[in-house]
Amino acid sequence: MTTSIKTPQLFSEPRLDHVAQLIGRTPLYEITRAWSKPGVRILAKLEWQQLGGSVKSRPAFHILKAAIETGALRPGQRLLDATSGNTGIAYASIGAALGIPVSLCLPENASPERIQILRSLGVELILTSKYEGTDGAQMVAKERFADDPGRYFYADQYANEANWRAHYDTTAVEIWEQTEGQISHFVAGLGTTGTFTGVGRRLKEYRTDIQLVALQPNNPLHGLEGWKHLETAIVPPIYAPDLADRYAEADTEAAYATIKHVAQTEGLLLSPSAAANLNGAVDLARDLDEGLIVTTFADDSAKYAEVYRHIF
Repeated sequence: MTTSIKTPQLFSEPRLDHVAQLIGRTPLYEITRAWSKPGVRILAKLEWQQLGGSVKSRPAFHILKAAIETGALRPGQRLLDATSGNTGIAYASIGAALGIPVSLCLPENASPERIQILRSLGVELILTSKYEGTDGAQMVAKERFADDPGRYFYADQYANEANWRAHYDTTAVEIWEQTEGQISHFVAGLGTTGTFTGVGRRLKEYRTDIQLVALQPNNPLHGLEGWKHLETAIVPPIYAPDLADRYAEADTEAAYATIKHVAQTEGLLLSPSAAANLNGAVDLARDLDEGLIVTTFADDSAKYAEVYRHIF
């Protein structure tokens, strides 16, 4: 007896609901061996534990869901966007599950693992200048959309309100519930700025005294994929510059050192951005006598073989 496999109906509500169950609901992990201080706790959301493998699964799904429900994305169109990799992988994974073709503009110096994953998921890749980063990828995506608007739904994650809304509606709520409202500080790096903006806005509604710390690289030529040095980059339209209570800098080499330390003390294989977030949380904790700090570990080591070869 053979079993036939039916292709799910495009944009069907049951299929959308099924995929929704695979997004978010990630656990909080408490750091206790890599760093500790009496009276201060550091917890991190393990964001790679969802379909798409990173924190970007949340905005990617919400952007697609909103586009389907409003009719902005029509059957037969391709999703088009610029990405440093993680949002693209999330688009590709979710798009494959929903039957939506994906085209992505990606800087050519993205890790080989990211490029291979995207190609494996059937993405049409448009590699852009490594010297212009995601800013250049955005310009190429906008040009491609302008040349053929009927072929594409241009998601524009850097300006799409569903980006930060995803974290406002899910990530922040999970953090609040998982810490039983005891969170005192939230620390996150700035890329599209969706995580910081969405989580920060919601947490401030819960309690205005929760402190929000925004991290950015300490120089323009950094190695934290997806992060923006805002003084020298295009500032995402969704960013709320007055939201942060303070800013702090992240160093790439310090993040690499933390990757090794955390692997050997906590058993977690972190990405550079996750390690940079942890460093920001630790730097903050050193100045506190008490508090419960939460950050996000955007993804794990799966896409960073070259970085791991450099470290180990």
